[in-house]
Amino acid sequence: MNWETHYKKKLLSTKEAIEKIKPGSYIFMGAFGGQPKAIEKELVNQRERLKPLTIIQGTLFSSTELLTPGMEKYFRYISLFSTKDVRIAIKEGRADYVPCFFSEQPEYIEKYFSPKGVPDVACIQVSTPDRSGFCSLGVSVDVARKAADCSKMVIAEINNYMPRVHGDSFIHVSKIDYLIENHSPLPEISVSEDGDISSRIGGFIGDLINDGTTLQLGIGTIPDAVLGTLRHKKDLGIHSEMISDGVVDLVEAGIINCSKKTFMPGKIVVTFLIGTKKLYDFVDDNPMIMIAPVSYTNNPNIIAQNYKMVSINSALQVDLFGQVASEAIDYMQISGVGGQVDFVRGANLAKDGKSIITFPSTAKNGEISRIVCGINAGTFITTSRNDVDYVVTEFGVAHLKNKSVRERAKSLIAITHPKFREDLKKEAEKLNIL
Repeated sequence: MNWETHYKKKLLSTKEAIEKIKPGSYIFMGAFGGQPKAIEKELVNQRERLKPLTIIQGTLFSSTELLTPGMEKYFRYISLFSTKDVRIAIKEGRADYVPCFFSEQPEYIEKYFSPKGVPDVACIQVSTPDRSGFCSLGVSVDVARKAADCSKMVIAEINNYMPRVHGDSFIHVSKIDYLIENHSPLPEISVSEDGDISSRIGGFIGDLINDGTTLQLGIGTIPDAVLGTLRHKKDLGIHSEMISDGVVDLVEAGIINCSKKTFMPGKIVVTFLIGTKKLYDFVDDNPMIMIAPVSYTNNPNIIAQNYKMVSINSALQVDLFGQVASEAIDYMQISGVGGQVDFVRGANLAKDGKSIITFPSTAKNGEISRIVCGINAGTFITTSRNDVDYVVTEFGVAHLKNKSVRERAKSLIAITHPKFREDLKKEAEKLNIL
C-alpha cells in the first residue's frame, strides 16, 4: 500500500478522530509551536463523553480551551512547564505541575505518566507529507518524538504552515493512526526593542563570549541583546533548546556558521523553535538545522562535547550563597525547571565552557532586589550553588565557581542595585558571611 492510500484511508474529520478516543484515556498533547488546536477544541466539545481524561502538555505559547474554568470537572490537566494560563490554573487548583528536568520529560511520558506507563493517545501537529510519505514534527520535536513513538494511538493534525525541519523529526503516514487537516499559521512571538538594562546586561555577557563559542540561549530581550553584541565575533555555533529570530540575522551575516563546533560541526542543534514567520521560513528544509528529541539535545554529556560551550539562562532570584531560583516565587509556579540545569551542567563539563545566569537586578519596578541574603520560603531552588558559575546583572559580572561563601557574597553584592547594597551587606554581616 503506497502512502497516499494510507493517507486517504486514515483522513477523518476532527470530530470523527476524537470519537476514536475512549473515556478515561491518558493523552499527550503537543506543545510549543506544535500545539494541535483543532484537537484541543474537539476534546472540549466531546468532554461529557470522554470524562474523565488525563491530559499532559508542555510549554504553551498560545491559549488552550482545555484550561477554561470549569473544564477541570472533565479533564485532569498536567503541565510540564507553567505559562500564563497554566500558571493561573495551577494557582486555582485546576491543573497540576510536574517538576522534571526537560531532558528527562520523554522518559516521564514513556514510563510514569499513565498507570500503564505509556500514553493511550498522542495528539501531535505535523507538516504535510513529502513525496515519500514522511511528515515532519516541524518546530516541536522535544517530547513529541517520544510520545509519537510510544503511545498506543497517534492522532496527527496536518498543517501546511508547519515547516519541514531536518533531523529526528520525521514520522511516516503509515505510523499515524488517524489524520485530520487543520491549516493555520503557527504561533508567533516577537521581542520588543532592547531597554537600557537589557543592553547593559547583553554587553557584559558579550564580553564573556569568545570566537568559536557554541551558544545556548533562549528568547527575550536579554538573549536578543546578547546576540546584538556579537557582530564582531567569528565562527559562533548553536547547541540550544531553541532559537528565535535573532539567530537568523547572525547566520545570514556569517557570524554563526557552526564551523568550529566540536559536536555536530556545521549544524544548529535544537529541540524546538519559536519566533516569527521569518524564523519558520529560515528553518524550512534547511540542512543547517538539526532538530532532535530533548533527551538528546539537553543531555549534559552531549552538551559537554561542545568546546567553549556557553549557556545563558535567566533567574527570578539568587541568594548570597549562589542558589538560583528560576521557576517559582512565594509558592506561585511562574515557569518550570526547563533545561536550565541540563545546560548549566553540560556547559560546566565542557572544555573551556561557561554557564551564565542573568537577570535585571530588581523586580516590581525597582521595588525589590532579585539578589537576596537567602531564598524566600516558597521560592524553589532550580540551580544549586554547587553548579552556579557566572551571575550577570546590569551592574556587572560575579564569577562564583570555586569561590567561598564570603567571596560569593562580596561579588554578588557588587552587582546588586546600589540602593539595596548596604542593607544586603548588613544582613550578610549578621550571618557572619562577610
